[in-house]
Amino acid sequence: MSSPDIDVARIAQLSRIKITPEETIAFQEKLETILGYIDKLKEVDVDGIKPEEDLPLGPMREDISRPGIGQDAVIMNAPESAQGQIKVPKVVDPT
Repeated sequence: MSSPDIDVARIAQLSRIKITPEETIAFQEKLETILGYIDKLKEVDVDGIKPEEDLPLGPMREDISRPGIGQDAVIMNAPESAQGQIKVPKVVDPT
């Protein structure tokens, strides 16, 4: 499956990952291989197969609420905070 509409270089840029042109080509080839496997799965006849959600689940542990470590302890470990909240750098790319 060819996927020219998936821009590996742009994905790397948005992820803030520096990759070389050679790595871009290699990742594009790997992505095409993965998408090829997905196309093969689409060919499998699954008529009459029950969805996994219908299968019985094994034993599950009881969901028990436990106290957390508290806001003060979290803020104390944060590199920056303001007004009782953790300050983080802006990560939204406007482009």
